[in-house]
Amino acid sequence: MTENWNRRTWRLAGPVMLSNVSVPLLGAVDMAVVGHLPGPQYLGAVAVGAMIFTIIFHSCNFLRMGTTGLTAQALGRNDPDEVRVWFLRAGLWSLAVGAAFIIFQAPISWAALKVIGPSAEVAPLAAEYYSIRILSAPASMANYALLGWFFGIQNARAALITQIFLNGLNIILDFWFVMGLGWGVAGVAWATVIGEYAAVGLGLILVVVNARRLGGQWDFRRVFRAQRLALMVRVNRDIFLRSMCLQITLATFTAIGARMGDVVLAVNAILLNMHMFMTYALDGFANATEALSGEALGQGNRKRFRAAIKATSRWALGFSVVLAAGFALGGPYLIDILSGDAAVREMARGYLIWAVIMPLVSVWSYQLDGVFIGATWTREMRNGMAISMIFFMASLMALIPVLGNHGLWLSFQVFMAVRGITLAVWFPRLERRIGAL
Repeated sequence: MTENWNRRTWRLAGPVMLSNVSVPLLGAVDMAVVGHLPGPQYLGAVAVGAMIFTIIFHSCNFLRMGTTGLTAQALGRNDPDEVRVWFLRAGLWSLAVGAAFIIFQAPISWAALKVIGPSAEVAPLAAEYYSIRILSAPASMANYALLGWFFGIQNARAALITQIFLNGLNIILDFWFVMGLGWGVAGVAWATVIGEYAAVGLGLILVVVNARRLGGQWDFRRVFRAQRLALMVRVNRDIFLRSMCLQITLATFTAIGARMGDVVLAVNAILLNMHMFMTYALDGFANATEALSGEALGQGNRKRFRAAIKATSRWALGFSVVLAAGFALGGPYLIDILSGDAAVREMARGYLIWAVIMPLVSVWSYQLDGVFIGATWTREMRNGMAISMIFFMASLMALIPVLGNHGLWLSFQVFMAVRGITLAVWFPRLERRIGAL
């Protein structure tokens, strides 16, 4: 019987897209509840605070990515004991990393605010946001591990349940704390902290349920096997360095925009929210690629590897066109929802073209990321991101003096394009290493 790859793609991508889209939806609510407070400094503070956590938390996305690839390969080898053990290893990593963030919170805050350089009105509000949200670090790291394991075992519904619960609770608390209790920026931060810890509790329940379905045993002695730990360290190290290059790029983008004034900072925050919406939508297909290609690689089956990539990529390309059209038609209305400031609204419309172009440029990098994560070819991902960051920095120096904020956005497009190109160059070598047809 012929395998239905379109169905398998949507069985994974559909729930992931729904769960992922809830994240920028939460960001939109964060912006909406503070964007209608008097003055752009509140919106700027949440944008700066959120960027700090994008930098420090997303640099640890290896807890999600590495866990997905390694778990998917164990699933392909039909080794349920090892599937369980990869969750235990990721869980231990998440607790250690989360504790480290809390211990070193003061120097991290000082360095982040120094680098981003918000205005005198924005800085104290951003610092207040940071001092509260950092308390969520252990839970945030644990949620990365949970999502990675759920994607690896191809149970996207579990990921959907935890993310919808997390972000839904967060949104409810946003309105209550900010609009109801008048807590301002602090209310947004507390809503996130409570949501993260609640989601961990739900996620652990779902882990137990899924482990029973998969079979096998919880063999804690296998957690510390030297060869497997060395593999995990290598994969996590490469993804961490890759993520740091990505976060340095995003931090540089935000810092340059911040120095152009509070209105430009607010405009870029709105457009970056559209970018994140696009990212989380297209990541649904990338996550499906991770799970399906990783399983095929674990089986050593090149034919299934190719079929998985073709099916997921066709759907990703089609969806990128839909997103571009949606931003073109609905972008002005979204801008008005996210900001009540007339100057911000007017300027944002002038930059909307970059949000329209972005899906068509970015889709290739996301899909190839999925392939390389599933294969745990993390060294190539690390090197490709470093090359892309260098191109971004060079573009900034050439374009900003001439085009200003438009030059900043064009440089970001160059960055996304180079990410896809570098991985495309290395892809044939990866494919040749998979078992014979």
